[in-house]
Amino acid sequence: MTYQAYGNDNDVWERETLTNGFWGLNDSLADSGIEVGFGITNIYQINLRGGNGTSTKEHRGRYTGSYDLEVTADMERLLGLDGGSVYVHVEGLWPKDVDIDTTSISSALGVNGDAGGRRTMDITELWYERSFLNDTLFLRIGKLDITGGFECRGCPVSFDGSAFANDETAQFLNASLVNNPSIPFPDKGLGLVLYFNPIEWWYASVGAIDAQTDARETGFRTAMHKQDYFVYLFETGITPQSDSDNGPLQGAYRVGLWYDPQPKANTDPAIAKNYRDDIGFYLSFDQMLAKENADPEDSQGLGAFFRYGYAHSERNAIANFWSIGAQYQGLIQGRNDDVLGIGYSQAIFSDRAKATYTENQETVVELYYNALLSPWLSITPNIQFIGNPGGSRTPKDAVVLGVRAQTTF
Repeated sequence: MTYQAYGNDNDVWERETLTNGFWGLNDSLADSGIEVGFGITNIYQINLRGGNGTSTKEHRGRYTGSYDLEVTADMERLLGLDGGSVYVHVEGLWPKDVDIDTTSISSALGVNGDAGGRRTMDITELWYERSFLNDTLFLRIGKLDITGGFECRGCPVSFDGSAFANDETAQFLNASLVNNPSIPFPDKGLGLVLYFNPIEWWYASVGAIDAQTDARETGFRTAMHKQDYFVYLFETGITPQSDSDNGPLQGAYRVGLWYDPQPKANTDPAIAKNYRDDIGFYLSFDQMLAKENADPEDSQGLGAFFRYGYAHSERNAIANFWSIGAQYQGLIQGRNDDVLGIGYSQAIFSDRAKATYTENQETVVELYYNALLSPWLSITPNIQFIGNPGGSRTPKDAVVLGVRAQTTF
């Protein structure tokens, strides 16, 4: 998460980060081509009603947290290697208890997209990137989070990106409003991505990542010593700008295909058969609808997003998925960096998965307000409604109230 610097760094509330770049260390490292970022996310959620029976009295899992340490090294400035960079992402999670979803809600989609159990330190990403053809072609190889990392005209792309619904530490918290759950994204693992952006408003990208990966490992065991199954993705899109009185309104329109060759059991447990060569497609659109002023650096205004995904019903529990929503930055006068967001998502389960999912769908509605109290601190209250949690008749429709604190050091 990148913040603009404000005011006097001696005033703690106006600093870009709480420690002012680790007390100046970041500035020294930047001269050598190294950038370091460190942030902590804390989340507290309460189940107000519904869920699995006595869940409103269950205290376990209400509190979760995580940290992110990111290091980027410009290899040209550091070692004189032209056009290359190395990125390392270290993550940690807490507490040991399971999250509120497991103890209280039983959602199939996930009411806390940042939760993940207890992990002291995992190197979840470690990759090398090199550009070619006058910075129009990029190769990224190593241990990857394949759900993002590239931009076309400032819009997040490759793969399943969204300007308004793609970051559980700053935007929506429900996992279905972070990424499309119909896409079988492997956990962070060994892979490669080629990103081609020869025209300012058009791009294409292809990627492959180990299908059996485990983010807690280096990835060599599953990629090199188990079956050679890789999930393949292709995405292309355009990033047009439409005219308005306050300058161009940015949009991004993405379409993608995925292919997963590994054997998968039929979603009907009564059919003892495995299927290979799973394939599906997805859409992800977002569009700025109105701007408050003509300053190109100012993003105040209204934007909207839409996602859709299809997966084969014989191989996948979620056969169709769609989501829609909007955000407004600077809705309250004098609060130019605050963001209000509302999103709706629905996962439609396969007819062959009725033994597991007795209802046809699970539905999510989430409302959040991200209040930027300082460039380094944001507080985000949010409320979620989960209809048919887990696609089952047993858990009642649930309402979950939460608050998230994001601190950048």
